[in-house]
Amino acid sequence: MLYIVSTPIGNLKDITLRALEVLKAVQLIAAEDTRHTRKLLTHYGIRTALTSYFEHNKFTKGPHLVHLLKEGKDIALVTDSGTPGISDPGYRLIQLAIENEVPITAIPGPTALIDALVLSGLATDRFIFEGYLPVKGGARKKRLEEIKDEKRTVIFYESPHRLIKSLQDIQEVLGQREIVVLRELTKKFEQILRGSAASILEHFQKHPIKGEFVIIIKKK
Repeated sequence: MLYIVSTPIGNLKDITLRALEVLKAVQLIAAEDTRHTRKLLTHYGIRTALTSYFEHNKFTKGPHLVHLLKEGKDIALVTDSGTPGISDPGYRLIQLAIENEVPITAIPGPTALIDALVLSGLATDRFIFEGYLPVKGGARKKRLEEIKDEKRTVIFYESPHRLIKSLQDIQEVLGQREIVVLRELTKKFEQILRGSAASILEHFQKHPIKGEFVIIIKKK
């Protein structure tokens, strides 16, 4: 069985009893970053073997993991934070398992996009998740143009070193549209900023930019 196990997005207490049971019981845990996952396992006294499964080894490691699964081993798939398969290479291993008729199941838990959406205060009845904005400026503006008239709340992830450029492009393309920027979700220094891209940009031009970010854009 391949277990798709959700892990905390920040606060280590945000893990289910079932997730802990599975992480203890499987023969192997495939982790996006073994160093990161080891901190979680150490915190809960879990000694299960770890192996890396990330963006740059997914095409070689994936078939190996499927081979182990077909031999009868139970493997837990985890990402650095949240639910595997969402904006990380976990989806490829899930596809391989399905293609090879390996049974899979999910251990539900935290995911940053839903936590952020609920905290944003924007409409939750209809929304879309767009992953990360493109790295290059031209492609980023094109993506923003595509969602300019979106009638659903739009959710993006963003990294700290691209936040300023993304906010600048949002300001240019969407003008005074209301947005919400959230960082350090579930952690001690959780922060939620609401307003226009311009006002939030002004804040981050004066304050350190740390942590992972979620940007939520109000529907048209």
